[in-house]
Amino acid sequence: MKLVYTAVFAPYGDGTDGYTVEFPDLPGCVTGGDDMAEALLMAEDAASGWVLTELEEGKPVPKATPMQEVTTEAGQFTSLVVLDM
Repeated sequence: MKLVYTAVFAPYGDGTDGYTVEFPDLPGCVTGGDDMAEALLMAEDAASGWVLTELEEGKPVPKATPMQEVTTEAGQFTSLVVLDM
């Protein structure tokens, strides 16, 4: 099963190349990486783990909010993350 969720990326506040990543549709699912490549890999891993836990507990997979409906704050941006469950 493949799933797609919108992730919100926020640059680290310390001036490095890192990003914090959150998923509006997956409450509490937050991760990060020291550069964009690592942030994307960590985002996929964190979201997959979050969804897997829900499925193991017999809960439904959360519906994904369309990317254009996700709001961001100054300096943040969105990207789609594909999960291969």
